[in-house]
Amino acid sequence: MDMSDRNRRLSEIPHDPTVYQPSYAASHANEASSEFPPEYPYGSSKSVDDSLEKPTAYEVTEHDVLGENERWPTPEEERTLLRVADRVPVKAFLIIVTEFCERFTYYGVSGIFQNYIQNGYKVSGSNPGAINGGKHMATGLGNFFQFWCYITPIFAAIIADQWWGKYKTILVFAVIYMVGDLVLTLTSIPASIRHGGALPGLVISMIIIGLGTGGIKANVSPMVAEQYQRQRPFIRKLKNGKEVLVDRGATIQSIFNWFYWAINVGGLSAIATSELEHNVDFWPAYLLPTLMFVVCILVFWFGRNSYVRTPPTGSILLKAIKCMSTGFKQARKSKKAGNVLMTDEGKKSNWMEYAKPSNMVDPPANVTWNDTFVDELKRTLKACKVFLFFPIYWLCYGQITNNLVAQAGEMNTGSVPNDIMQNIDPLFLIVFIPIFDKLIYPGLRRCGIIIGPVTRIFIGFILAAIAMAYAAIVQRLVYNAGPYYDNPGSNHNDISAAIQIPAYAFVAWSEIFASITGLEYAYTKAPNSMKSIVMSIFLFTNCGGAILAFCFNSITSDPHLVENFAIVSGLMGGFAFLFYACFFKYDHQSRQEEEEQRSS
Repeated sequence: MDMSDRNRRLSEIPHDPTVYQPSYAASHANEASSEFPPEYPYGSSKSVDDSLEKPTAYEVTEHDVLGENERWPTPEEERTLLRVADRVPVKAFLIIVTEFCERFTYYGVSGIFQNYIQNGYKVSGSNPGAINGGKHMATGLGNFFQFWCYITPIFAAIIADQWWGKYKTILVFAVIYMVGDLVLTLTSIPASIRHGGALPGLVISMIIIGLGTGGIKANVSPMVAEQYQRQRPFIRKLKNGKEVLVDRGATIQSIFNWFYWAINVGGLSAIATSELEHNVDFWPAYLLPTLMFVVCILVFWFGRNSYVRTPPTGSILLKAIKCMSTGFKQARKSKKAGNVLMTDEGKKSNWMEYAKPSNMVDPPANVTWNDTFVDELKRTLKACKVFLFFPIYWLCYGQITNNLVAQAGEMNTGSVPNDIMQNIDPLFLIVFIPIFDKLIYPGLRRCGIIIGPVTRIFIGFILAAIAMAYAAIVQRLVYNAGPYYDNPGSNHNDISAAIQIPAYAFVAWSEIFASITGLEYAYTKAPNSMKSIVMSIFLFTNCGGAILAFCFNSITSDPHLVENFAIVSGLMGGFAFLFYACFFKYDHQSRQEEEEQRSS
């Protein structure tokens, strides 16, 4: 939508004294007033626009309506007041509950894949199984499943943007997901396992579930953030009389914190399914998450009339590829002709500038975009550069669902199944995400300390490296313990699995800084028209992690697991510092952009 269309749409909104009117901002930008006059109290029937000094250049919508005990801030108040998150809308919570149910299903079924594939079939015992494929097959199929689950969001994002929109795409792919759950459950019954149906059933269900979860993943996180529609910060007077600045950025961060919290509450389903596989059998372990997915579909469908739905606008990805291709060709053609575009600072322009129709002497017939689209695409490409380092991080994270599970199988877990240990990670997240959201981040903001997204991701990467270094130490202790030393096989050495706990704790803390921030960064840095695509690209980095994991497959068995963890730790640590060296300036640029917005 161009500026004239936006202004026309806003001009059609009936004038409400509590709605910020950008027309006034345009004509009174140079007038100054240091504070709101006393005759304009909360809930005043007069327009608060008359008191604005230099309105901030926010995109203003019809949803920016003031409620009781709310008013617009002065520029000085925007700079000095404590920024807090707004209340999360009920419709957003419905989507968060949907994500909880989906993750309950996903982690419930995938959390027991390692034992299901690695070990032979027995109804009960310390290490139950079905397929008897060994560690290599278990790790390989696990990595394939991860790869497949994170490549499918690209296709789902195209479908949502081109034809169906996010709501319909999520609903249709949820039904596909359900079919995969049913296939897995039915092929895990004892008769099917004895007749060799477990392996083909598992592979078929992995493909179907991966397709279903990809359709949901690409669209559910952008959709949950879209449910909060207020753009402009405003002042709210609390019951104790204190005034706070309600900020969209803090609200989006809070929404993603709770979204990720729900993911990890759902992840605890692996505790239940591990107990079921250990004490009953695999088919009830898979039946439980299948039934939960019925709840997932019903909860999501229940909110159908209240959701904010962004209509499909055509495949942005295909349009973006065409735009970049045109920009590259036009840049090469112009440079050959000696027509080099220069910036205002006298530097050579970015090659994407050549894709702007205004910079083309004779635009090709296939140019269907405007200059604004090119600027948005440049922003998107800049955001995606940050994601290039995430595959190494996902390689670290993936260890908790395969190699750390196998490590626990070589240790004394008492009466607890070895694959239940991975649930320490979501338990830590459930405890610490609210602590960060309600105490640590607000406390830092109160002290004037804002940790930028790049710095947060860097901290997360370092914590992941520490987790892998610790896992390497634990693995050495396992090999040094008897009676089986560095070749325990399906037996365990005399060492407690409790010493694994710090590794899971460091991984959990790394997720708070790196993974949650990655979701937030993908959403906030992408233009509205490209949010699903950017989110799917961020998720696609998991595929890179899975590919890297395939490269490590030869050292994911005894007696090489120490080397596996040590190499992964070293790679993560080195790439963490390289990441910060490349992108630390992005945090400074973001702060500068915010300051320019506030002073514009």
